[in-house]
Parts: sequence; C-alpha cells; structure tokens
Amino acid sequence: MLSKYKLNQLYFKDTQFANLMTRRIFNVLLIANPYDAFMLEDDGRIDEKIFNEYTSLSLRYPPRFTQVSTEEEAEAQLEKVSFDLVICMPSTGDNDSFDIGRHIKSKYDHIPIVILTPFSHGITKRIKNEDLSAFEYVFCWLGNTDLLLSIIKLIEDKMNLEHDVAEVGVQLILLVEDGIRFYSSILPNLYKFVLKQSQEFSTEALNAHQRTLRMRGRPKIVLARTYEEAMAIYNKYTNNILGVITDVRFPRVERGEKDPLAGIKLCAEVRKRDEFVPLIIQSSESGNAAYAAKYGASFIDKNSKKMDVDLRRIVADDFGFGDFIFRNPDTLEEIARVRNLKELQNILFAIPAESFLYHISRNHVSRWLYSRAMFPVAEFLRPITWNSLQDVDAHRKIIFEAIIKYRKMKNQGVVAVFKRDRFDRYSNFARIGEGSLGGKGRGLAFIDNMVKRYPEFEMFENAQVAIPKTVVLCTDVFDEFMDTNNLYQVALSDADDDTILKYFLKAKLPDSLVEDFFTFFDVVKAPLAIRSSSLLEDSHYQPFAGIYNTYMIPYLDDRYEMLRMLSDAIKGVYASVYFKDSKAYMQATSNVIDQEKMAVILQEVVGNQYGDRYYPSMSGVARSLNYYPIGDEKAEEGTVNLALGLGKYIVDGGMTLRFSPYHPHQVLQTSEMEMALRETQTRFYALDLKNAGEEFSIDDGFNLLKLHVKEAEKDGALRYIASTYDPYDQVIRDGLYPGGRKVITFANILQHDVFPLAHILQLVLRYSEQEMRRPVEIEFAATLNREYDKTGTFYLLQIRPIVDSKDMLDEDLSIIPDDEILLRSNNSLGHGIINDVCDIIYVKTDGYSASNNQAIAWEIEKMNQQFVAEGKNYVLVGPGRWGSSDTWLGIPVKWPHISAARVIVEAGLTNYRVDPSQGTHFFQNLTSFGVGYFTINAFMNDGIYNQDFLNAQPAVEETTFLRHVRFEKPIVVKMNGKKKLGVVLIPNASK
Repeated sequence: MLSKYKLNQLYFKDTQFANLMTRRIFNVLLIANPYDAFMLEDDGRIDEKIFNEYTSLSLRYPPRFTQVSTEEEAEAQLEKVSFDLVICMPSTGDNDSFDIGRHIKSKYDHIPIVILTPFSHGITKRIKNEDLSAFEYVFCWLGNTDLLLSIIKLIEDKMNLEHDVAEVGVQLILLVEDGIRFYSSILPNLYKFVLKQSQEFSTEALNAHQRTLRMRGRPKIVLARTYEEAMAIYNKYTNNILGVITDVRFPRVERGEKDPLAGIKLCAEVRKRDEFVPLIIQSSESGNAAYAAKYGASFIDKNSKKMDVDLRRIVADDFGFGDFIFRNPDTLEEIARVRNLKELQNILFAIPAESFLYHISRNHVSRWLYSRAMFPVAEFLRPITWNSLQDVDAHRKIIFEAIIKYRKMKNQGVVAVFKRDRFDRYSNFARIGEGSLGGKGRGLAFIDNMVKRYPEFEMFENAQVAIPKTVVLCTDVFDEFMDTNNLYQVALSDADDDTILKYFLKAKLPDSLVEDFFTFFDVVKAPLAIRSSSLLEDSHYQPFAGIYNTYMIPYLDDRYEMLRMLSDAIKGVYASVYFKDSKAYMQATSNVIDQEKMAVILQEVVGNQYGDRYYPSMSGVARSLNYYPIGDEKAEEGTVNLALGLGKYIVDGGMTLRFSPYHPHQVLQTSEMEMALRETQTRFYALDLKNAGEEFSIDDGFNLLKLHVKEAEKDGALRYIASTYDPYDQVIRDGLYPGGRKVITFANILQHDVFPLAHILQLVLRYSEQEMRRPVEIEFAATLNREYDKTGTFYLLQIRPIVDSKDMLDEDLSIIPDDEILLRSNNSLGHGIINDVCDIIYVKTDGYSASNNQAIAWEIEKMNQQFVAEGKNYVLVGPGRWGSSDTWLGIPVKWPHISAARVIVEAGLTNYRVDPSQGTHFFQNLTSFGVGYFTINAFMNDGIYNQDFLNAQPAVEETTFLRHVRFEKPIVVKMNGKKKLGVVLIPNASK
C-alpha cells in the first residue's frame, strides 16, 4: 500500500516565500477635513501609529500617508505621486467625499478607493441610498488604528490572492458579512489574530531573514458581502479554504434584498462539498444555533459582550492555528500538545490509535500544516485520507516520512541559527554567533544551497549528495575569546608557536557554548573535524589554502572528555592564526594580521569505523581546469585526484589516482602494469580513535595514523576500491581476490560504475563553475555503505575559486631557438609573462641524493627569507616533487619557505624521476599567486635545462647543495597555459 506513495522518491520543492505578497500598498492618500483627519490621527501621528502597529507584528514596509482636505489638493498630489490606495472620510454634513471619490475613480480607475465613515445613525441611512459601485469597501471608524492596518492588509490580500494561491497554495479564510459596523470590528480582530499566529509559526524558520519571508505565507482573509460573491470565491478556491465565517442575514446579489437564511444556505452548500472544512456562523438571532449544529458549524452570538474573544478562540481551535492538540475522541480531553514540526515528528508513534484516527479522518493534520504555511507537505498529505488508506500505522509512517523529507529539504542550503531544542539529525548547517562564517564556511553554505537547487543531484538510485553535518562558530566568538582572555598581546608577539598554543589552551571559551556542544555531540555521534574558516581563507581572490590547522577528534561516550578535546581543538585552530608560518604568509600576501578573524567549522568526519580506526572509502580533490590533459582529455573537463582514507594524504602530496571525470576509463597510472604497481597509493591516513588528545600539539595530524594499504584490506574497506596483482600470471585483476598485492585502482568505481562517482563529479564541477563564474577546486569524500551493497554517500567538503591570470600570450613559444633558452618545458603550469626577475637558485645535481632533501629544504628557506626581506623574486630549479611531505619524492618545502619564487621547476634526473604533481594545496597557491611551474626531463628529450650555462656563471652564494646566480639584466619568462608551454630565456639573448 505504501509503495503507491513512493516515499523514497518524494521530492519536495521548497516554497519560494519571496515570490508571495509581491504587490504592496506603499502610498496612501487620505482625503478628510482637518478636524476628521485629526480625530483619525488622535494627535497627528498616523504614520507613527501605523509604524508601531507594523513593527509589533514583525511586518515590513509600513505605508506612508499623505493627507489632503480638498479635491484640488487631492488632484495635485495624484499627479505628482503614484498612490496605491485612496481613503475618503466623508464628514457628517456633506456628500462631497463620495463625489470626490467618484471623480478620482473615473480618472484613476486602477487605484482602489475606500470610504471610512464615522459611525452614526444618519450616515448609515445615507449610505443605503448612495451608489457605492466606485468604492472598494466602506468601513466605519470606531477610533482604533487597527482598522487602518486591516484595510491595507485586506486590499493587499485581494491584490495577491490569485497569484499566491497558484504559486504555492496559500490558504484563505472566507468572511461573509454585509454589516459595515460588524466587519469593521471583526476584520481588525481577525487580522491581529492571524498576524500574531504567523509570527508564532514563523519560528519554524531557520533564521531571521527566512522568518520574515515565511510570514508572507500566512492565510489571507477575503471579505464577501453577498451570497453570490461568497459562492464565487468558494468555487474558485475550493481546495484552499482554511475555514468560513458567515453571517446569516445578507443579500443574495449586490444591492438585492436581504435573505434571512442566506448564511445557512451557504453552509449547506459548502458542507455538501466538503464535510470537514470548519464553519463558523455569527448571528444576532440565537435561534440560528440549531442550524449551526445541523451543519457541524460553531455558533457565535453577535449580541454577546465577548463576541471578539469567542471568535478568536473558535478560529484558533477549528482553523488549525496555535498548538496542535491531540484529543480523546470520546471525551475531547487533551492527550498531547505539539508546538512545532519536530515535536509532531517525535510524538507521532506514541499517540493512541483512536485519537490519531479521529484527527486524520477530519483532515486536521494537513489543515494545521497549511495554517503554518508548510505547503509542500500539507499538499502531499491532504489527498491521503482515512478512506484511501485505512491503516493507522501506514498513515503514521507516511506522515513521519513526509515530515522528515520536508525538514531535510528545509534545512538544506540554509544557514540556520543553532537552537538546542531544534538541532537534530535532520538539521544540516547551523551557526552559533552573529559574525561572519569565514571563507570555508561560506563555501560550504554555498555548495549546500547549490545541491538543493539542482534536482539532478537527487537522481542517483544508489548515491546521495550532501555536505556533512556542520555547525560554524562565527567570528564574533573568536573576538570574544581573544578579548575576554587578553590574548592579543602574546598572540602578536614574537613568541614561538608552542608558547602561543600553551597560552591559548589555558584560556577559556565562552560558557554559553557548553550546552550547545553537548547537543551537537548527541546528534552527530561520530568523530568531529575542527576546521579553520578564516575571513581571508578561500576568499575569492586570495589563497589561504592549508595555512591554518584542522584537527580531528574521535567520538567518546564520555561527553566531558569529548568537550575537553573539542575545546582544545578550537583553541588550537584559533592559535594557528598567530603561528610563525601564518605570520610569514600574511607578509607574503601583504595582509594585516589584525584583519584576520577566525570562524571555526565543526563537522562530522566522513567515514566508517573499523575497530579503532575511522576513515572514508575515498577522498579527493577535483578541479574544473586540467593543466595536464592527456590523450583526448580537454583542459576544461577538469581533473580529479582520488585516494583511499582521509584527505590529508592528498594535501600532503601523496601518490593519488588522477583521472578526468569525463574519461574515467582512461587512467594513465593503471594503463601499464609496471606503472600501476609503482605509482599507486601504498599508504593512507586514518583517525586513531584511541588517541584522546592528552598531548595536544601544534601538529594537527598528531592523532592520525599513516597506515599501509594492507591494513585497509584487513578492515574490509577495499571492496570495489582495489584490484589484485596476480604475480603468477603477471596481470592486475579488477576486484579483490585472495593472495596477491592489492593495488588501489578504484577500478570497479571508475570503469564499472559501481558507484556513480564520475557522474556526480561532472555535475558538481559543472554547476559550481557555472555558479561561481570561474574555475573551481573542490574537496570531497565518499563512504560506501557496508550494509547495503553498492550504495553510498558523496560529501562535498569545500569549494574555492582557482584564480587564473588572463594575460594573453600570442607568441608561439615553440619556435624560439634552443640556444637562446635557459629552460624550456613542454609541461608547464601558469600563464603570462614575467620580466622583473634577475636571480636563479638551483639544486646542484653532482652527487645529488634524495636523502639530503630535508637539509636542502632548510637551505632554501634561509635564502628565501633574504629575498622576502629585500622584496625580490627568483626562479627555483630542483629535482623531484616540490612541497611533498615524503622526502624521498622531493624537497619537503612548505609554501612560506619558497614564497618569493616566481617560477618553480621540477627537473628530473636520469636516476631520480617523479611524476609531475598536481592537486595539493601547494598548487592552489601557485595558481593564485600566478607562479609558473615547469616540469622538465631533459635526459628524455622532454624540455631543456641548460645547467652548463648556469654552472659557468659566477655565484652570488653557494652552499653545500645550492647555487644562487644573479644576472645584470632580468630573465624573461613566458608561459602559455592553454598549450602548456613555458620558456625562460638567457638574459643577453632576450630581445
């Protein structure tokens, strides 16, 4: 039975509240003699009163009033200003106002005109004989400004009714009443009630902006004054009527005789078509109560002193406003009360069956959702009636699933304000504090929103696309922490990193966070990553990739122990703003450190638990620009670096699997057996769940394990990820087989599409680039389910723009003669011309050994400091992979140690060859700073490295491993990023 409703494929489209109530009344012209106007304003402050009225109900856009007392003044104003409403107040003595109104209507047909009359016997008599067809409504003024608000809202509701019902299914309350005095007092009462209620339900919104928008979805109030008008409205909006309030005695047609039972006939007609819509009959004749009972309507006596109170109470109970009260059907006693959607979801299965049945068989649940502007889920539940399903448990399940789906959809793509009573496993992204989210935080919120907007991300049968559960501590928490603990003095001093960290760890975070953190732990129940999200990091034009720390902490049952670890990690991230490397980086990018503020992202770590270890099935970095396209790959198709385990392996420049998402079958590394055995991942990172962070250190990887791939095989984590090398047949077989070395090829995922990774990456890169209007880099991780075969979740962790220089280079670099060239690369990264560098630092190749790489890194750092101090730049040449944390693969420099280099060259040696690297944070910095990166393997005739020429030049400085040469004239560097060609010309040869 349930399959009929296909709950898993239920796709709720979010309600665009911003599209509702788009037509407004901004300017009102009030035509009244000065005395009446003064009476109206009480003491001349109508704008202020209306403004107070609006703000107390959290309404935006109060209208402005212009008051005139003669027809000439009115004409003059109408010519100058565009008015949305004209209010005429006839004084007791003359009929001018009616005539003025009619004149204005004949000229300005589109402007609604309302008559506002002081209530007196004489006026009532005269109105009877007036032709009122030119006027929208006639109201009588009883001295309360509420009425003005009601007039404005009634007309706005009328203007927006058709559009808003069609757009999202907004509900309406139909009021049928022809007595001017009665509707002039009922409407303010009703509006006040509905607006107050919409203020209440708007708390279902996740932040202040959404709350204000949500109020636009409140039920509208429509006034009908004849039987015909009422039926016309009912027929047009049958499915959107929240309830009907009707008088008994009113005309059937306009200006017709009053029918003493018109209201009863209306109720009979409505009841015939809808047995559940709430009806309220108001009458001054108490005999009509019997009719009310007959049609299941509530009855209100108009002669009662407390008519207003009765009306409010009955509307609240019957129309679905206020709390949802589950009642015992026999005694109507309250069994349970629900204030919001989350509470309804929690209590659904605990409500006794007979009470549940009583409410669903009367459509109470969908009416309550409608009155709270939750249209998608109300629309879905409305047709599922008791008659269609007749199974209480199935009904509970459907409502439960629909609420969950709706809440997930609402939470996605929105930065909610963290509220302890609201945050649960369906919450996605929340913030604590009012400051900025920082670069990464903004990026995450952006991705989350993007995934929600494109339904294609929902189309995968066996994969979900999401971001991990996230809470951001905004930058104001950082400010408060720094100020209350007086940390600026030590932070900005020259103290070393350990000292700074020690001071920060001793300091105290705001107490208000403790309970919030406990709520977060209870919901996530998984290890947490504590990431930096600084104002400058990932900002659109400045690279701050990987400069600050990211800690991970295991999930513990002891929440106080976990709180200690979390607090230490947050303080560690805060402290890393002031570490030596960060300060050097600030200097390199000409930023001022006191502008840097830090938000902190708390995020569940993506992964599965294997005993005491925790890691994802795969992590990766995807870029929408591929600087190393191979074969038929195109530069704009992008490139992905994929690895088993935590992403730190990729960031540190480990051996990852590189492929293009449009050509997942063509993986260079696995195309030949030797290469696959030599150049695939052998180690991976996992979080150590046993390490409780007693020794908190400046190294944010202190509790990560670097393990051999064999360990993942023991964990059973290599299914679909590894292939097996068969030493007897000398082949690599896709899949896991006993014996034989396991090779991380991701073959089943890339070649056999067990998990739609390549397709998801195509979508993500395409839409991200489209939304950011520039090339992007994305970090992601994915977990494959261990219970359900071939299913999994793809998590987006971060997005940042790749900054690309646009200098066009028209020259053909390949025709420059070799004798004019110092360095030529056919595989270069970077674009443009550099002609202000005179220095080259190169690693001496005679007697070079990779075992000295660490010592070489220290020598380069020293030289680099001199260049930074002098504000000069240089070209850097050396063997192997720059910036690798594995000293056997290359020289382990960090970015700040080579920040003054404008061109960096990987020059392979015959006996020391490493594939070009790409996809590390290091590369993000290269491209952002516009630094050239050349790969040259001259011994294989791939490029030119004229080292003999350099050796013949005098050295400015020579150390054990390095040589620094300076030319009198600048060296000219030319790079063509599209063709991947780069040259460095010999200075005297450059023309």
